[in-house]
Parts: sequence; structure tokens; C-alpha cells
Amino acid sequence: MTTLGIIGAGHIGSQVARVAVASGYDVVIANSRGPETLADLVAELGPRAKAATAEDAAAAADVAVVTVPLHAVDKLPAAALAGKIVLDTNNYYFERDGRIEALDKGEITTSELVQRSLPGAKVAKAFNHIYASEITADAKPAEIPIGGRSPRPATMPKRSHS
Repeated sequence: MTTLGIIGAGHIGSQVARVAVASGYDVVIANSRGPETLADLVAELGPRAKAATAEDAAAAADVAVVTVPLHAVDKLPAAALAGKIVLDTNNYYFERDGRIEALDKGEITTSELVQRSLPGAKVAKAFNHIYASEITADAKPAEIPIGGRSPRPATMPKRSHS
């Protein structure tokens, strides 16, 4: 069974967790405020989910999703993510992240910045081009085959496009 370690339980992280659990994956989710603050989300997600520290979520992950503000990537547990696929959801918002000169000048991408913070990981961009609500609204069976075949189809409701 593939375990998805999610670091960041905000809009994107919680929606990815919902689809992952509905697709049969185990989820270990973390935020910056501590596992105890995720009790309601974990209760909603059910027995396939548990809350943890970022370090523990990274260690448990077969595949990780990093969905923290760009200014916080240097606080990620780099050693625990070494050798793992890390899905990076970041977008650069200077109002939130502060000015990053290399990004402002187009000398580097956000994923290159994340990769520099996680030198042993295999970073790939994901979920940064979609509204968080669309992750569950438009989920299709087996749409997130992470680490191989999806164990069962997602059961998320389809959104009407009328």
C-alpha cells in the first residue's frame, strides 16, 4: 500500500488527502501547528489517515506532497524526504513569501528553489494550477495513481459543469 505523506494541511493539502483516502491510499498529514490541531480533519478522513509532525509525515511517505508557503520550504525535513518523490504545490506570492530576487528576475523557478532545499529528493510540480476545491470536485476514478496502480476508484462526487 502506498502512503502519501502530506506536509501542509491547508486548502490544497486537505483536498489532496480527501481524494487520496477515497482512492484507497493511506495518508499521514502534518501542519505547522502540530498533529493535535488536525483531529477534525483526520476524523473526517477516517482510518486511512493519521496526523503527525512534518518529520514523521516525511518519514512515513512513499510519496510526499509539500504544500507549505514558499517562504517555509527551508524548514522542511530534508533528510526524511531524501530519495523520495516530492510533489511541490508552490506558487510564488511575494506578498506572502517576501521578495525573492532570483524568482523576480526569472533566474530560477519555484520548484528549483524547493529542490535546492531538498537536495536528495525528486521534486515534481503538482496541484499548483488548480483551485483547491476543484481537486475533489473534478476527481475521477483512479485519477491519482501515485506510486503505481490506484488500489480502488475514487468516490468523490462529480461536479456538474452546467
